Amino acid sequence: MSSPIKVSPSASDLCRESDLMSLFRPAVDAMQGYLPGEQPTEAGWVKLNTNENPYPPSPEVRNAIVAAAEGRLNVYPDPLVKSFRESAAELFGVDAEWILPGNGSDENLTILMRSFVESGEQIAYPYPSYVLYETLAEIQGAKVARLPLTPEWKFDWKITDPRVAASKLTFIPNPNSPSGNRWSDEELQWLTPEKGILVLDEAYGDFPDKPHKAELLHSGIGKRMVITRTLSKSYSLAGIRFGFAVAHPDLIAGMRKVKDSYNCDSLSIAAATAAIRDQVWMLKNREKILATRERLEQSLRELGFHVTPSQANFVWCTPPGDNSGELYEALKARKILVRYMKFPYCGPEENELREGLRISIGTDGEIDMLLNALKQLAS
Repeated sequence: MSSPIKVSPSASDLCRESDLMSLFRPAVDAMQGYLPGEQPTEAGWVKLNTNENPYPPSPEVRNAIVAAAEGRLNVYPDPLVKSFRESAAELFGVDAEWILPGNGSDENLTILMRSFVESGEQIAYPYPSYVLYETLAEIQGAKVARLPLTPEWKFDWKITDPRVAASKLTFIPNPNSPSGNRWSDEELQWLTPEKGILVLDEAYGDFPDKPHKAELLHSGIGKRMVITRTLSKSYSLAGIRFGFAVAHPDLIAGMRKVKDSYNCDSLSIAAATAAIRDQVWMLKNREKILATRERLEQSLRELGFHVTPSQANFVWCTPPGDNSGELYEALKARKILVRYMKFPYCGPEENELREGLRISIGTDGEIDMLLNALKQLAS
């Protein structure tokens, strides 16, 4: 007579979801995570939701990628990314030691958080703005101070004063997202923490009427400031994932200890270096985007929208009926994607929301399709 078969517990029995969750750090269990914009994979969409550049990158980018692909992909890339650092340094009027390349500017934000903020310490950022700052703080186990913005997207100085002073990092997107407004140099200097770092997130730094070239780094607060940039927007390289930080070499040297060993791959290094060297191409596309931005703002106002004047490659607006969510769905049904955004806790009432539509600047043809759809929906 054969012995009874012993059935071991299945993997699903041993690793129930509740048990798995308990393996994570409490901060990770508690967080929701950052939700990127929609990226449809099928053709036919008018995509105005994630602030990509509607125009292709410099032709030199393709040439550089092909040359890099024909090279030695079997060896690791340059860990210090010398070619790009030298090109970016020349553009910003600094030495190469002031530049830290990254896998998109989001990696630079992660490096900053890991370099300067201990668990339990505080970061600050304007609210509403780029909520990834808050996500990175949650991962780090840091506290978050939201610096409330008025309905006109201005700082409430009386409320923010003590919070700024106590922060290890104050993140200021300039121009701001989703509003597109830009703050003055005087405001930025006031926002520098007493014993921390001011991070100027200039993801849209090439789109203001008068762009910065890191001039504030040479001011009195320059040694406690880090500027982050990306090649996703003005250089049309969102698919490459490449960004960089500009800061005093003492800060860069410390941050370099925290980055991944080879955080930028050979193809992205080649593409980014070629792109940043071709300023004529970038500036030509920038001119087209700014002209379309002006036309879009005026057309939206004529349709009754409230429009915040933008210094970025997008426009923040609210429709005349305050029905942003419904309008987003109606446009999506027509295969036109814009970004519907809502931010809770934006006023004295706990349940007060600020919501609206952030519309990326597309080609003139794409903007015409959007405006025609808005006119049809309004009729």
